[in-house]
Amino acid sequence: MLRYVTTNAGKVREAETYLADGTVRQLDFDYTEIQADSLAPIAARGAREAYREAGGPVLVDDAGLFIEALDGFPGPYSSYIENTLGIDRVWEVARDLENRRAAFRCTLAYCDGDDFAATPDPIDRGDRSAAAAAGPTRDTDGTSAAGSTEPAPATDGLPVKLFQGAVPGRIVAPRGDGGFGYDPIFEHDGETLAEMSTAAKNAVSHRGRALETFAEWYADR
Repeated sequence: MLRYVTTNAGKVREAETYLADGTVRQLDFDYTEIQADSLAPIAARGAREAYREAGGPVLVDDAGLFIEALDGFPGPYSSYIENTLGIDRVWEVARDLENRRAAFRCTLAYCDGDDFAATPDPIDRGDRSAAAAAGPTRDTDGTSAAGSTEPAPATDGLPVKLFQGAVPGRIVAPRGDGGFGYDPIFEHDGETLAEMSTAAKNAVSHRGRALETFAEWYADR
């Protein structure tokens, strides 16, 4: 059984459209969300932590809005910026930009405790930022460099498989009553995501594109 780690049941329903019936279930688990300048280490760290909690295969995602002329801002901080500034303020910042190209990006991180054969999809084999913060690693006898026998922190290098998806677009004045988050200010192919039907939005979803790639790989796992 694959556990999709999220509080959003809609993500699980989206995943179900790409995976075999009965394959995926929701796991409501509040993993540690580290700060990073890209999505991959955040999702990978979450997947390792969630795997230890679930004791079986898990899927974690991290996503964000990346505005080209703002060096990718808000990127991994998209949720925080939406909650603190709001999308209207993001539009005010982007309004006078000559280049308002942007993209929604999603990184899925899968962990089941085993290693992975080499494929074009990236593999993160070490939780480097967490390991550095945790201090000395353990020797084979279980002691640290300082001689401590306290349990080692959960920073070992469980391999994590990463799958990425993106949808290109541009930032526009808010339009539409559907969707959520940044959907009203993100235009793709002439429509904002908030103007699209759920089916049309899912057809171009950055998460959906990552899920499609994941599902093709997972079928042979």
